[in-house]
Amino acid sequence: MSVGALPDSKQGWLSLLRDLGIRPAKGRGQNFLHDWGVVNKIVKLAGITAEVTVVEIGAGLGILTSRLAAVSHRVVAIEIDAQLCQHLQCTFAMSPNVEIVRADATAIDLSQIVKETPVKVVANLPYSAAAAITQRVLESDIALLSATLMVQREVGLRMLARPPDMSILSVAIQIYAEGSIGFDVPPDVFEPRPMVESIVMHLVPHSTPLLPTDQRASFFQLVNAGFRHKRKNIANSLAHETGISKPMLLAALSGAGIEPTRRAQTLSIDEWLKLLAVWHRQIGPVCQ
Repeated sequence: MSVGALPDSKQGWLSLLRDLGIRPAKGRGQNFLHDWGVVNKIVKLAGITAEVTVVEIGAGLGILTSRLAAVSHRVVAIEIDAQLCQHLQCTFAMSPNVEIVRADATAIDLSQIVKETPVKVVANLPYSAAAAITQRVLESDIALLSATLMVQREVGLRMLARPPDMSILSVAIQIYAEGSIGFDVPPDVFEPRPMVESIVMHLVPHSTPLLPTDQRASFFQLVNAGFRHKRKNIANSLAHETGISKPMLLAALSGAGIEPTRRAQTLSIDEWLKLLAVWHRQIGPVCQ
């Protein structure tokens, strides 16, 4: 699995960027990883094996792609930047197990790329789109085994937060997967150097889905209504957003075992699911 020569030092990566005429775009959150040690830790945490297809999101200059290609029988590297895609095509031209796909990871249908094969997603995500891409990966109709993602530390911690510090983001991630932090990543392993620290987190989908596909819309309508007014208690926020009478809301909350004076950020995933079930039984559609 031959790979075109890639730099082995920070200076080499800087030279490559100059040779390619690439100036990292802030709008796309381009911070290029140049540390092989971090790359090796990501691949190890992801547990990549030969029989598993790997989808890499945001392949950039190909540093992570090269390590993934050395282990997996198939690597699908997604990159939105046309110039970077051209570089990747040249770099991995002699690697039959690497497929370069130019696409926007916030809009691509992963099921059209990887079909039914078991998949592991590995990515160094742009800070500005990390949440949207992560949720899209978890909602995709693919045989996802895990997602190992480098994200801004603050965003990653919000994704993995527990009550009483939940948010719409943490609910949106944890309804699909269990997550853990693998390791911290300092700013100086990127070019350009970001102003924030990063973490690599590992997400594993629930063995049995907690939420049927046909209930996703209702679930997130309910969650969004609950979080819309974070300074209000859950009863008042839901009443304000749904127009349901207070007595009906109090009965639904009671049926789910939730005190009406609590705030949305204190509710667990299990409590949101219980509330949705009771709501459907006692009230009907979440939003008319």
